[in-house]
Amino acid sequence: MLSGFLGAAFAAAALGGLATASSVKSWYPTLAKPTWTPPPWLFGPAWTLLYTAMSIAAWRVWRRPADAEAGRADARACTLRLWWAQLALNAAWSWAFFYFRNPAAGLPVIGALLILLVLLQIRLLRLDRVAAGLWIPYVLWVSFASALNLAIWRLN
Repeated sequence: MLSGFLGAAFAAAALGGLATASSVKSWYPTLAKPTWTPPPWLFGPAWTLLYTAMSIAAWRVWRRPADAEAGRADARACTLRLWWAQLALNAAWSWAFFYFRNPAAGLPVIGALLILLVLLQIRLLRLDRVAAGLWIPYVLWVSFASALNLAIWRLN
């Protein structure tokens, strides 16, 4: 099942890549960006590691037994539904920011993504400490990306 989570994450990456490809070499370089913008070569390796870590975290949650208490929401199933939602928001941001070439449109998407990632971080801490540790770099990267999106919007 790990391969399923990896496949889903990298499918979302490919979908985001479709949105990004048309603008990353033509439009994005023309934008005013803060001095702390990472070099372009860093994004591919960073996202590869992040998609892998987020997939392993989801797989670890999936391997846990379902909650059996009557009347209690299944924490594992709820966490995995939120994982799928964050994956959709992750891909949607690329479309809002790059495909539509609109940093302002990217802000609410990445803001919602960041809130969801923090919520997932809290849930993962309760379910699986290793998964929570794997999730931390993703939360930090999207926090940074949110600040970068805001700065680019303000500068342009």
